[in-house]
Amino acid sequence: MRVMLAVLAGLLLSGCEKGMHNMYDQPRYNSFAPSPLFADGTSARRPPAGTLPSARGAFAGTSSAWKGADEVRRDEAALAATAVPYPITRQLLERGRSRFDIYCAPCHSVAGDGDGLVARRGFPHPPSYHQDRLRRAPDRHFFDVISGGYGIMPRYADVLSPADRWAVVAYIRALQLSQDAHVDSLPADLRRRLEAEAGQ
Repeated sequence: MRVMLAVLAGLLLSGCEKGMHNMYDQPRYNSFAPSPLFADGTSARRPPAGTLPSARGAFAGTSSAWKGADEVRRDEAALAATAVPYPITRQLLERGRSRFDIYCAPCHSVAGDGDGLVARRGFPHPPSYHQDRLRRAPDRHFFDVISGGYGIMPRYADVLSPADRWAVVAYIRALQLSQDAHVDSLPADLRRRLEAEAGQ
C-alpha cells in the first residue's frame, strides 16, 4: 500500500512539474515576428494614441517610427525653441498645472517654493522658483532641466512630451507671477474686485 501511495504521489508531482514549466515557457512572439492574428500580418502593435515612450539608454528616443510627420515636426520645433513656443492660453496653463502637480509638486510644492511633501520628509529641498536667479532665468533653462534633470532631480523627457514640458514652463512662469504680481499691473476690473474684497 505504501509503495502504491508513493508511486501515486510521484505521478502527481511530475504533473505539477510539467505545469510549472508550462508557466515559465509560455508561447510568445519574438519582436517583429509574423502573426496571422492581425490584418497587417505582424505581431508588432502600434501603441495606443496619447501614450509616451518610456526608454532609457544609448538608443532611447532614436526612433520616431510610431509618430506621424506632423507630430515629428512639432516636436522638433518645440525642442529647438528658446522660449515657450505656444500662445499662453488658459488651456496651456491648465495642462502645465496638471503635469506640474503630478511630476514637480511633490518636491517643488504646489506654490513652487521648494517645500513639497517629499522635501518635508527629508529629501533635499529644491530651489524656490521665486528667487531672483530663477525669475531671471530664460525659459529654455527650465525646459532643459525638465528634459535632462539636474543634480538629484531625474530627467522627465521620457514621460513628458516637448509640448508638455513647455506647458510646465509656462505654468512655472505663472507661479512666479502669482507670488510677485503688483496690484497696479492687474487689469482695472480685477483690481477693483480685489480692492472690494480687501475692504470687506
